[in-house]
Amino acid sequence: MDILSSNSFLMLEKSLGFLWTKQAAIADNITNAETPGYKEKVVTFEESLKGKLQRASAGRTPVKQMRQVIQATPFAVEEQTVQTRMDDNGVNVTAQSAEAIRNAYQMRYVMSAINSDLSILRSAVRGQ
Repeated sequence: MDILSSNSFLMLEKSLGFLWTKQAAIADNITNAETPGYKEKVVTFEESLKGKLQRASAGRTPVKQMRQVIQATPFAVEEQTVQTRMDDNGVNVTAQSAEAIRNAYQMRYVMSAINSDLSILRSAVRGQ
């Protein structure tokens, strides 16, 4: 199995997609912070993936099942029903800004891990 088709690289790829979707939702939330009736968007992925991976690890062929679970687990963008203001807007700009920063650090970590994997592959191709 090569590094580009491994479960860990697939997970990094899926994580980056999740974080990108989450960043877009946060940007939408901050943009619409003054829009009356706007409901905050939340992107979920980690919780559903964790449960599915635990079930897959108990199977006969956990590596193959885990790959299928990673590929099949979608990102869910949901609207929160929490009302924080009189105009029925549910966005807390301070919390969203903090979440955007946290998300950016997570993206940086995932990109660093992808870069590390590709550096190993580059070294192997060069024979170093």
